[in-house]
Amino acid sequence: MHRALGWGLAALLLCSTAASAKTLVYCSEGSPENFTPALNTTGTSFDGARPVFDRLIEFKPGTIEIRPGLAESWDISPDGKTVTFHLRKGVKFGATKGFKPTRDFNADDVIFSFKRQSDPANPYNKIGGGKYDYYNDMDLPKLVTSIDRKDDYTVVFNLSEPNVTLLADMAMDFAAIQSAEFADAMMKAGTPQQFDQVPVGTGPFIFQSYQKDAVIRFKANPNYWGGKPPVDELVYAITPDATARYSKLKTNECQIASYPRPADLAEMQKDPELQVLSQPGLNIGYLSFNAQKPPFDKKEVRQALSMAIDRGAILKDVYLGAGQQAKNLIPPTMWAYNDAVVDYPYDPAKAKEMLAAAGVKSLDMDLWYMPVQRPYNPDAKRIAEMMQSDLAKVGVTAKLVTYEWGEYRKRLQAGEATAALFGWTGDNGDPDNFFFFLGCTDGKPAGQNAAKWCDPKFNQDLAKARQLSSQAERKKLYDEMQVIEHDQEPVLNIAHSVVFLPMRKNVTGYAMSPLGTHEFDHVDIK
Repeated sequence: MHRALGWGLAALLLCSTAASAKTLVYCSEGSPENFTPALNTTGTSFDGARPVFDRLIEFKPGTIEIRPGLAESWDISPDGKTVTFHLRKGVKFGATKGFKPTRDFNADDVIFSFKRQSDPANPYNKIGGGKYDYYNDMDLPKLVTSIDRKDDYTVVFNLSEPNVTLLADMAMDFAAIQSAEFADAMMKAGTPQQFDQVPVGTGPFIFQSYQKDAVIRFKANPNYWGGKPPVDELVYAITPDATARYSKLKTNECQIASYPRPADLAEMQKDPELQVLSQPGLNIGYLSFNAQKPPFDKKEVRQALSMAIDRGAILKDVYLGAGQQAKNLIPPTMWAYNDAVVDYPYDPAKAKEMLAAAGVKSLDMDLWYMPVQRPYNPDAKRIAEMMQSDLAKVGVTAKLVTYEWGEYRKRLQAGEATAALFGWTGDNGDPDNFFFFLGCTDGKPAGQNAAKWCDPKFNQDLAKARQLSSQAERKKLYDEMQVIEHDQEPVLNIAHSVVFLPMRKNVTGYAMSPLGTHEFDHVDIK
């Protein structure tokens, strides 16, 4: 069945390539959950929608430096509590089947895109499940007291307090600007759910069609305010298996492929038809312990399990050395890194001793592993198997569990797991963007807080650091937070990986992002 699907898709893509000399095919690793970034938290879903959308602020390709997007400029009041965005004029939305825009982008679209996430009275607030994890986990409902439309091209964000992370936050995927006119049209047609399945944006590409687990098609936006992309068509060939992606890359069925197997890299790098880009990942792969489920509610148990696992062996055998063992949530390339933290050693004897002292004589646990490859974890199943073996040596029986990616995340957020492999790739280059997912506002774990761990001091420092403009003062707080996280051990930090991206030699203009995003608006094929 898998082989038949592969041949059918191959024929489909080859026909497309023959029809246009400027078709770029990207072998992606999975299907998006939907096409509204505000509803999602995974790179797979963000990647599926990114070609269609813009944000008020963008990151310069290949960097974490912000630049104007749909906002040409912005002003911040002296007290830091008012941010005024001056919007770009003459920006067109892309048309799609059954909808043709009648007006240009304006303030109404900005108001809609954010109020859908913040205002329960917005007619779309509950559509699509009504979960806006990024907006809520970053405490934006408390921070943004109101969003005012000053005129067609001026929008004012009023804040409860200064926040130095807000501008970078506005460049993240959850802040994508969608069409309020399209939302109204779908509501009037009685099909509001369709709004999240057919993306309409101002971005460099226009959505054409989607076949789950097979293909997403886009065409270049001829009216894009940033200039038409060099290629005429962009195709995502959804290919979950890394070996199949590599095969398609070699036969030119796709020109760029996501997340290669580390074991294939040496061969890829020798192939004269391929090029392999790489850079240190702004990421963390970790094992989360559910701190609300006994005996994982005891930090001594979490510490003991961490010392029972041989991360050095995992780094060598799974990452093949392409990364480094992690002792903190944030990678050492970030300015807030606390190198004074002393990592837990691999010490099975000490682990057994600590478990006994904590009253744990025998322990059966679930160990969840992700069904997909991520930048921070090249083979979650293999890592889980190695952990299972290590834990058995200290008398712990770990049952391996996995689910389809969307279901995995849903169940993890619901707190079902006892321990689960997960991770993070930074969205904006600010340390806050790593620490916030262990946040616990008002005693309630953030949606992405897989460990369900709450520490009042950690959360107090998290909130305070957002208000400080001094990097030195912020670093003092982040240093303290890394000490707290290390002492409490809600997660076992495994590795910061190197990220690789293989592509055909004739692909030009691709800028590899430290944020792990895939962007194709400047990519060409010689």
